[in-house]
Formats: sequence, C-alpha cells, structure tokens
Amino acid sequence: MRPTLEEIVAARPYPDYADWWPMGEHFLGFMADAIHVNWATLRDDASEVARYAEHYIRVVYGRQARPNLVGDFVGHKATVKSGEFDALSYAFFRSAYEELARRIKDPDALAAERRQFTRRVGKRFFSSMAAHLKLDIPTRLESEEDHRRLRRAIDDVGAFLQREGYLRTHFAFRLDVDITHVGRRIRQKARDFPAILNGGGSAYALYEMGYPAIVPSAVYLYQTIGEAQHHSSRTIEELFDRAGCTASETRDFDPTGLPADLVVELWEIRKRA
Repeated sequence: MRPTLEEIVAARPYPDYADWWPMGEHFLGFMADAIHVNWATLRDDASEVARYAEHYIRVVYGRQARPNLVGDFVGHKATVKSGEFDALSYAFFRSAYEELARRIKDPDALAAERRQFTRRVGKRFFSSMAAHLKLDIPTRLESEEDHRRLRRAIDDVGAFLQREGYLRTHFAFRLDVDITHVGRRIRQKARDFPAILNGGGSAYALYEMGYPAIVPSAVYLYQTIGEAQHHSSRTIEELFDRAGCTASETRDFDPTGLPADLVVELWEIRKRA
C-alpha cells in the first residue's frame, strides 16, 4: 500500500520551498504547452487537474490556490511562481498517470508507458527551447568539435533552466566521475568520454541540480504513484538523442532521500549504432 499525499508530506516536508520564487515566462510557456498537449491525449477534464493542484497547495504549502491557476498556466495569462508550478506539474502528471493505470493493467507495461509520457513531454519542451536558444547540436559525435558543440549545448540548456528559475541555484553536467554504484566503482575522466563513446562503450556523467522547482512533487509522485516527472532529465535525454546517443539517469534513481540543494543523478550514455 503506497502512502497518501498527506502521509508522505508529513514524513518528508520541504521547508526550503515554503518561499516561492519567480519563474521565467519562456520556461513556463514551453512547459505549459508540452504538458498540456500530451495530457490532453489522455484526459479532457481540467477540473480534475484543478482539484489536484488546489489540494496539493493546501497540503504541501498550507496555502490556498489562486483562482483559475490551471487556466492561467495553460493560457499563459499570468506569471506562475515556483510552488504553483510544482503543484501544476504534480496535478497534470498525477492525472495522466492515473488515466494510464486505468487503461493498462500489466505493471511493467504501465511503468514503461508512464516513462514514455515523460519522454513525450520532454521532447516537446526541448523542441521549443532549442528553437528559442538556437542550439547548435551535432547529429553525430565523431570529432572533437562535435563533442565541444555538445558541451556548449548542454551548458546553454543548464543556463536557461537556471535563468528561468527551474533550477534555483546550480546546474552541472559532469563527465569526471568517481562514484560507487550498486557495489561497482565507476571512474571516468572527462577527457576519456569521447573515446569511450566512439569505442562503443558506456560512458557516464553526473547531473547536478540545485533546488529544482519540482523536487517536492517529484518525491511525492514517486512515493504515491511510482513515477516522477523528470522535466530537466527528459530534456537533456532529448538533447543526447538528437546527437545520436541514448542517455538517461540510472533506472534505480530515487529522489526521496536526496538533499534539495544538490540533487545528483548518475547517467549512462551510449552511442547509437
């Protein structure tokens, strides 16, 4: 039996998120479009999303949601602050995940389709952001220049996410890795990353985030439903996909116990044949 939202909030509160901060209109516009378009392929009852968001804001933040929060977000009619975006993300993704559970009874198939939903949102968001930033992304990683272009594109994405308030304090995507994961020591120098990929091996990275806006709802969705939203992770996954690679955080990633000021994901990256 999974915990209720009230139970997990009581067990894992996030006092550092009590004071909401502003978020950028570009991020909000791109994300509203990506979330709503994909959610609408499954559901058409926005009142359900509104109820979930209102309940979330009351339970998590002890506040009352402002009127027409969902409509303002989807219609780009008003600025949405960090806690409101956290609640909206929770509400839309909970609604989508519950609808998928009504349609798909096999647990493995359901988990896969929920993950695909996060990818579809990330892909659409990335397309809007990439056009806005005019990202220069190599279609294949062959030369040193290709890898430099990839690094610049990753840095541009990180700067955008931080500038627009999705990450409050910090972004880094590190190719120098020295970590123990499930009993195995992984050591990698950034200078070796191109050779590992070009040789057909698995390369690694550490994705560091400082106060992502959706940490509370990511943990609460993960604990109550079993899947989080992975907004920025699916964004970077799409960037690698366009560069001819498969890349994502390890499947055992659990955001629950991580400090919000430094959320770290271990990524595995391979070059597609």
